[in-house]
Amino acid sequence: MPDTASGEPTGRDPIPPAFKAGITQLLESFLARQHQKLAPLGPDLDPLIEAAHRAVEGGKRLRPAFAYWGWRAAGGSTAKTPSLLYAAAAIELMHASALTHDDVMDASATRRGNPSAHRAFASMRRDETGVEGAAEFGRSAAILLGDMLLVWSDELMRDSGFRPKAIGRGQVYFDRLRSEVVAGQYLDVLAQTKRRTSGADAMRVLLYKSAKYTVERPLQLGAALGKASPQLLTALSSYGVPLGEAFQLRDDILGVFGDESITGKPSGDDIRSGKRTLLMARAFDKSNPGQRGVLDASLGNPLLDSGAIAAVQEILRDTGALAAVETVITELTSAALFSLRHAHIQDPEAVTALHTLSDRLTKRSL
Repeated sequence: MPDTASGEPTGRDPIPPAFKAGITQLLESFLARQHQKLAPLGPDLDPLIEAAHRAVEGGKRLRPAFAYWGWRAAGGSTAKTPSLLYAAAAIELMHASALTHDDVMDASATRRGNPSAHRAFASMRRDETGVEGAAEFGRSAAILLGDMLLVWSDELMRDSGFRPKAIGRGQVYFDRLRSEVVAGQYLDVLAQTKRRTSGADAMRVLLYKSAKYTVERPLQLGAALGKASPQLLTALSSYGVPLGEAFQLRDDILGVFGDESITGKPSGDDIRSGKRTLLMARAFDKSNPGQRGVLDASLGNPLLDSGAIAAVQEILRDTGALAAVETVITELTSAALFSLRHAHIQDPEAVTALHTLSDRLTKRSL
């Protein structure tokens, strides 16, 4: 069995434990250095740095894991793993930035079971400014936190220690990752202003807001740092895109039916925030007038109680929307695994790890 202390995977954990711990340690030390740099501005900035630490705490480290296995798939040496940690941690900073902004746009109360950044910031100023003033401060501070995390992601990538040519190869995919997720967020915000969203529109949002930056681009970034061939980069894309889509569709189901103790968000939160997902698009397509009336009244209503959420859940089952999306997840996962089998990856451990990640992402045991 591979040695987990050296950062290698076991049959049980496709995310190397030492690599995952290294990401956490690197982020903590990097943020501590940023705190020292900003110390001359005074203690008023301390809450911003503390919020940055909270933003990168926990999490599954999926995107760094895909960067790692993209690197290994391209023949990247374990001797260069310390440099890869920087590039992978830069993706995690980008992820924290996107989540922080996403929570502001969705008015989410929690993230990973804790108050979301804008709620935590608001609680700081409630006694001074009142409820409305505190809420405005919280939103503004969280936007700035997300911006800061995004800026720092570039700095961390530059600090990786890779040669300039290698960083240039990786930067191509890091730039695409960041541009695509912002574009996807915009499409998501736009979709929520529409009364109806087609299945095609929902999948376009899903592709750019989540799927590409969760699997495809981290894989390609790691592989590009390892000097992957164009053929391998294309093969990793053929695997990563459908897997990322399947992952997000599973996340959409959990956003409606999930257990808060597992997801870190209240059950039905995506209904309250008005998410125009494929699940909802299928429900609207298959619903009768009565069911459609319930969906229209519920989607985007932040005051829905558990009974109203249960009514929407029942419609999603009765219309066959839930079963239809489960079928799509199965089909996308099969397509990803087919591409993986034909990717001509020389490192058998990379193939095994990517296969295991596929299973766990789509069944959400990670």
